[in-house]
Amino acid sequence: MKIKLITVGKLKEKYLKDGIMEYTKRLGHFAKFEMVELRDEKTPDNASQAENQNILKKEASRILPKISTRDYVIVLAIEGKQLSSKEFAKTLEEVTVKGYSDITFIIGGSLGLAPEVKKRANLLISFGLLTLPHQLMRLVLTEQIYRAFMIQQGSPYHK
Repeated sequence: MKIKLITVGKLKEKYLKDGIMEYTKRLGHFAKFEMVELRDEKTPDNASQAENQNILKKEASRILPKISTRDYVIVLAIEGKQLSSKEFAKTLEEVTVKGYSDITFIIGGSLGLAPEVKKRANLLISFGLLTLPHQLMRLVLTEQIYRAFMIQQGSPYHK
């Protein structure tokens, strides 16, 4: 199985990089894990709606070519379905039962994601109504992917 995480923007904080590296190492027992960082567009402080839409389109033009037609795509979006960790684990398991061996997760930048990226998704998920920095969401998602594999194995890690 191959899991790819596509993100918009550079991760700069060492503590986040260290945490992601730890879970990436742990995930190596279950899947090939790849992180793809894409350049984000600079957003002016008082950008108009049209400027924001243009920024999202440019970022989408970088994201979409990184997705294979065979990928099962899960997009993080505030309007997505909220899952418990056990439900998330079951969802990932069901995806593989359906014959997908490549799962791609997408985390947008500070403006979110363009409609065309969300449209490509097989599933939109949300980690709740709280607003979290997209850089922090990388760590949270990576840990939850690892947790999902541990749940599938019946490991006490989840408890």
